[in-house]
Amino acid sequence: MVMVEAVLAVTLAAAGIVFLAPDEYAGKLATALSLLPLVGSLYMWSVFDASGNALLEEGTLAFESAFTWLQLGPYELQWFVGLDGVSLPLLVLTTVLTTLALISSWTPIDERQSQFYGLMLLMEAALIGVFTALDFFLWFVFWEGVLIPMYFLIGIWGGPRRKYAAVKFLVYTNVASLVMFIGLFALIFGLGDQLTTLALPDIAQAVRGGELGGFAFFDASALKTFAFLFMFAGFAVKVPVVPFHTWLPDAHVEAPTPVSVILAGVLLKMGTYALLRFNFTMLADVARANANLIAGFGVLSVIYGAMLALAQRDLKRIVAYSSISSMGYVILGLVAFTPHGFGGATFQMISHGLISGLMFMAVGVIYNATHTRMVGDMSGMADRMPWTVGIFLAAAFGYMGLPLMSGFAAEVLVFIGSFDSTVITAAPLYTMVAMFGIVVVAGYLLWAMQRTLFGTYSLETDYDVSAAPFHEVAPLAVLLLLVILLGVAPDLAYGMIQDAIAPLLGGGAA
Repeated sequence: MVMVEAVLAVTLAAAGIVFLAPDEYAGKLATALSLLPLVGSLYMWSVFDASGNALLEEGTLAFESAFTWLQLGPYELQWFVGLDGVSLPLLVLTTVLTTLALISSWTPIDERQSQFYGLMLLMEAALIGVFTALDFFLWFVFWEGVLIPMYFLIGIWGGPRRKYAAVKFLVYTNVASLVMFIGLFALIFGLGDQLTTLALPDIAQAVRGGELGGFAFFDASALKTFAFLFMFAGFAVKVPVVPFHTWLPDAHVEAPTPVSVILAGVLLKMGTYALLRFNFTMLADVARANANLIAGFGVLSVIYGAMLALAQRDLKRIVAYSSISSMGYVILGLVAFTPHGFGGATFQMISHGLISGLMFMAVGVIYNATHTRMVGDMSGMADRMPWTVGIFLAAAFGYMGLPLMSGFAAEVLVFIGSFDSTVITAAPLYTMVAMFGIVVVAGYLLWAMQRTLFGTYSLETDYDVSAAPFHEVAPLAVLLLLVILLGVAPDLAYGMIQDAIAPLLGGGAA
């Protein structure tokens, strides 16, 4: 099947067309063209028939395509793409959020539109590649390719400190990529002649099969630990895990809102997706041996991120720090090494992508009308923007884990999985501390909403606030419906997720 190639080609072609289009047509044209990869990804969902995990021998890939690309020394580099139950939901998340983010861009983006929308589509193509590539070299090209459009989107269309935020984002993530690259190639060199390609399934199966030897002054065991540490550090920056998180609030605050939607909704998932594929699949034994330390990082991210959000007055910063807290749940679920831990962590990636995208989009709609994001500068928005505020409230309750919304399903699954963990010492204690994060989330979100959305209408700026136009509210409504749909019927995604993570645990999933 060449479906993945078709979706990639269409997205890249769309980016090129939009770059050449006149500014006045770029937004509508980009949105229309983005429907092509969206329809393609939904079609792949509808006919998905893979089984098992993409990196292991058990099962089969969907939409697999592989052929030799070029020779790099002793290694054959391949164009190798395919999907399993972990990567397909993330692919669909990417195409859905991109289309909705493009629609939300129509109001705030009023200069150099063709370049903005072209870069958004170029970033979508790179993200599709990250979630479908199964050769390390190909995957790394897409991984690094995401940084280029994101750097320009923040640096050109961002806020007053956009250059600082863009450079900080690029430096942090580039250094992290280098660290991760060192870790993986330590494994590759340790496998020596056992490896003739850089295909991720070949690397994973060789390492898990005990074929790793020594390299330099490391024996096999030390080499595994070295590789795990470097890869974890590299991916932790992308997640981000505390204390590697400091680039994220600056990037979110300075980025235009549609870019924040993609940054929180999809880019952060690159880090957790890579952790699952590399650290918790290839080097599962090292992860198990250090489960307590990794779980500590996860719980620290949950609590510290929530506490930082509690101290903010900028609505964007509040949502940004909330993302750090939510990604902590993913780390805790992954390191639990249980069916619902792995499955809940993956489901949380999808759920958080939708809810965080919705939250940032709602903040953006309010900012378009008020030209402020500061708690205390406005109040009574519910009277002037009832639909926007209603959806914003629903999104906030989804973040708090309201039943029948995707956030509740994701967090319950993570908590069940981590509570039952046998590799984390005192797993119930870790779980209980992480659950306290929900209380903090409720505290700062309810405080922010009470100050800005309710009470007597007031606004420190001179703008007249009225109901948002349809094209701004419609993407919010679509995202909210998806959050509710996955909350009511989580098995729409959870079934395929469980099928893909079961081989990682050496048996059937719950």
